[in-house]
Amino acid sequence: MEKLELNFSATRRGSPWIGRGLLALAACVALDAGLSYHSAKNTLLQNQARLTKRTTGPSAPKTTPQEVAAVRETVQRLSLPWDELFSALESAASDKVALAAIEPDPRSGTVTISGDGKDYLAALSYVLNLSRTEGLERVQLVRHEQKNEGVSFAVSAAWGAK
Repeated sequence: MEKLELNFSATRRGSPWIGRGLLALAACVALDAGLSYHSAKNTLLQNQARLTKRTTGPSAPKTTPQEVAAVRETVQRLSLPWDELFSALESAASDKVALAAIEPDPRSGTVTISGDGKDYLAALSYVLNLSRTEGLERVQLVRHEQKNEGVSFAVSAAWGAK
């Protein structure tokens, strides 16, 4: 067996080109990162300038009085107590009556309920049931029309005007 000599304090000379190559590679990476940062910053500034032009540019188109009135009516319809109306309609429900339309009028505080009944007695019973529910006042039959298979009717009631 041969004798093995280990010398941990000896310095080893590496190739000087490896260090220089790694330095050049690091410089390229740093240059690329700097150029990417500069490009992103310019894009951000351009986008901010475009956004500023949009917000300070020409104002929104003028609205007509008819559009304002339509918006007000929509807001009034949405602010009505719909839960109260639906609760009243559900509590007065009947197997012999099918509702066709619910038309609120926020200005007068009334609602018109249209439907079809199997017969005239079913329509009258439904009107009576509606008049006994909470949430609807002054319930009255406004229109009825006899058909081959039943009766078509409309009921008016005060609702939502508090």
